[in-house]
Amino acid sequence: MTRLLPMRTLALGIASALLAACAVGPDFVRPTVATPERFSSVEAAASAADPASGTTTAEGSTGEATSFPLAADAEFWRDFNDPLLTRVVEESLAANHDLRIALANYDRANALLRGAKFDYFPTVTAHAQAADGRSSADQAPGVARADRDVESYSVDAQASWELDLFGRVRRGVEAQRAGAEASAADLQAMQVAIVGEVARSYVELRGLQERLRVARENADNQQETLRLVEARFNAGRGTEFDTSRARAQLETTRSRVPALEAQVAVTMHRVAVLAGRTPDALIAELETQQPLPALPGRLDPGTPGELLRQRPDVAAAEARLHAATARIGVATADLFPRFTLGGLIGSQAIDSSALFERGSETRLVALGIDWSFLDIGRVRARIKAADADAEGDLARYEQTVLLALEDTENALVRHARARVEDQHLEQAALDSAKAARLARVRYEAGAADLFEALDAERTQLQAQDAFADGRTRSVTSAVALYKALAGGWPERMPERKKLASSTQ
Repeated sequence: MTRLLPMRTLALGIASALLAACAVGPDFVRPTVATPERFSSVEAAASAADPASGTTTAEGSTGEATSFPLAADAEFWRDFNDPLLTRVVEESLAANHDLRIALANYDRANALLRGAKFDYFPTVTAHAQAADGRSSADQAPGVARADRDVESYSVDAQASWELDLFGRVRRGVEAQRAGAEASAADLQAMQVAIVGEVARSYVELRGLQERLRVARENADNQQETLRLVEARFNAGRGTEFDTSRARAQLETTRSRVPALEAQVAVTMHRVAVLAGRTPDALIAELETQQPLPALPGRLDPGTPGELLRQRPDVAAAEARLHAATARIGVATADLFPRFTLGGLIGSQAIDSSALFERGSETRLVALGIDWSFLDIGRVRARIKAADADAEGDLARYEQTVLLALEDTENALVRHARARVEDQHLEQAALDSAKAARLARVRYEAGAADLFEALDAERTQLQAQDAFADGRTRSVTSAVALYKALAGGWPERMPERKKLASSTQ
């Protein structure tokens, strides 16, 4: 219902209401989640990555591990000292399409926040009208036709302002601000995911190329063995059985090459698409084999409390809980009357030349009171729904915290065990290579049969392939640990100018 009050009463009422203004609904308080003081897997990870434990370098190895703290550098990929990896990551941060989608969502949330803030201020509109009308003879009996023609002109400006006495507007802006913060955290989480995926794919590519090198090298060695067997057979000192067995092992080794070549090509395509390029765009640069990035030697994951402060997915879940809490206040404000201050100033005349003259001015000041007290049931239902939404977001926040801790614990233990496995596989590769050389010498000297030489070569291939695969898992586990910690990563926005030029 709306009523007009005298100006003095209106002014006093507005002043009193503004002084008593408050925001209804609960204020957001960051939830307290119990976390352990330290990660349970940190000691195992530290001991596995201790440079003092010492490692040796096998044939085809990438060299000794370097030592640097895990979360010391915000841009962790630079610590791998691989310029091509750094460039691909930079391109991905600037042009990846998933990041562009996340950026659009972030821009949308900020636009909605700016729009919500305008509710703090009056809404002002202007209106102008020129009309020429004629009344019928029945509407104006006895009036001449010329006198039934009527012209009217009006110009006015209107203002409407909701007096935010119970915080409906403030809670709405608070919810939009929290939503924008959640979108910003989503964007950062997407950056973490994309960089982690680029680094993982790049490392897998280098590992596959190393396995391909091992397969080709072993095929060459087995080709030489087959040549020796055939020479002995032609000289009457061997059997056709030995020749067939040597040739079968060679063909088996050669069969590994096409599958590995296909995996290499697929992984190069994946890296290029992650960088926002066509699948074939980076083949020329990536097809040249490069060693695997060196493993970090020292790990410093910090504490679980620090992790929760730097994980963007946790920040996004907290912001969404904040927004849901604020929306409870928006719903609760509907229990109270809504006051709207309106005003109009303008000019009306029957002749355009009389507009804006003193006698043609119009004005209106009104205080509107809208109170849906008869619809209290629906209001309380909306409040209950908002409460339920907040409870759901609280559960999602707590679940996100637990998943973040689990992710980090898993990454720590996987990396620690991968480092230990890597050491054993490296030693196995060294010993198998030595055994294969000795078996070849013994076979050529007639001190061992062909089966012994072929078995040693097969074992060498398996051991070297397993070592290349294990070293790849070790480096990718380090990438996964960086991704789980997500500490200190810069908030990079994809460059809009570069995006515009890439879509032309």
